[in-house]
Amino acid sequence: MGYYTAISILTWLALAVMCILVHENGRLRKEDKGGLYVAYALIAVSALAEWLAVMLDGVESLPKWPLMLAKCVDYALTPLAGGAIVKQLGMKSRLTKVLYALLTAHVVFQIAALFGGWMVEIDEHNHYHHGDLYIVYRAVYLTVIVLVLLQFRAYGTHFRKQNRSSLFAIMMLIVIGVGFQELIGESRTVYLTLTLAAILLFIHNEEFSKIRQDESLEEKNAQIMTDELTGLLSRRAYSETLKSYESASELPRDLIAFEIDINALKSANDTYGHAAGDELICGAARCIERVFFGAGQCFRTGGDEFVVVARMDKREADDALENLERSSRAWEGAVASGLHLAAGYALARDYPDYSLEKLVARADAVMYEAKRAYYNQPGHDRRKRNAQ
Repeated sequence: MGYYTAISILTWLALAVMCILVHENGRLRKEDKGGLYVAYALIAVSALAEWLAVMLDGVESLPKWPLMLAKCVDYALTPLAGGAIVKQLGMKSRLTKVLYALLTAHVVFQIAALFGGWMVEIDEHNHYHHGDLYIVYRAVYLTVIVLVLLQFRAYGTHFRKQNRSSLFAIMMLIVIGVGFQELIGESRTVYLTLTLAAILLFIHNEEFSKIRQDESLEEKNAQIMTDELTGLLSRRAYSETLKSYESASELPRDLIAFEIDINALKSANDTYGHAAGDELICGAARCIERVFFGAGQCFRTGGDEFVVVARMDKREADDALENLERSSRAWEGAVASGLHLAAGYALARDYPDYSLEKLVARADAVMYEAKRAYYNQPGHDRRKRNAQ
């Protein structure tokens, strides 16, 4: 077995393995798999045609037509193998259409050249030589290389700048591999190069598809963990935080839970509409965020209910409540006339046996004492409070 034959066999086996990998890939759509199968098959058949032409060259016992046919297929499919790489990129653009139109026209030309003897001449010893119009093949070949490189460049724009170096390296691999065969006539490196490029492109696509998938999952997770109306952490995020403390035998001594609620929200909804209610909820969120920024996690756990989990002592907690009261009184809405918050807190230091959930429940009880004090003031309707 010759060295070139061994390399060709390894090339075909590598392409077969790639087909298996594509088949086993559950993330790829059926049509994407079909495109990759076509790409690998084109490279394999093109490599086979070139190998046959090399093997038949100079075999005087055979008639001329098998060698002529092998060279026709070789010349027709070699540029198509470059198109197969573009097919693997999945690009759809005007440039892609130009490339495919050129390849189609070239195949038609090669079939015509087979009967006209324009591309290949066979001497009496059954050796092939370039025909008078071989320059057409060379021109198409170079044009396809340029178009493939341009497609690589366009494909790279889909990725962040720091992720394009690998694409540039694959592109240079193709250029160098093709250059070896064209500049060193005895070196058959084109199909080995294209096979390596196809494998590396598959790895590249898989890697960055996974990155994009991870980023998409992170974005969706961020959306789930963020309250849509206020931008604070969501009820889901609050539940996850409770779970994170479940396994703790004892809460940190300086852990504190705040429960905060909007007074007279139902009255605002009934008087001004739900736009006013949403405005109050968002206003409360901004006040809470401003007071506790950098000190803890702020959650919207219900319609007008908020929880803050922070690390601070009693003096800092009392200061936070004063700042929250000051911030809410200073708030002005476009629809609602004012913002009044009821708040309470519970320190883990005072309840060493409590879980975080019980600590929040204790803060909730303190908050309702503040609500009762608010509604006991003249001018505040208890019935509206009870209806909330």
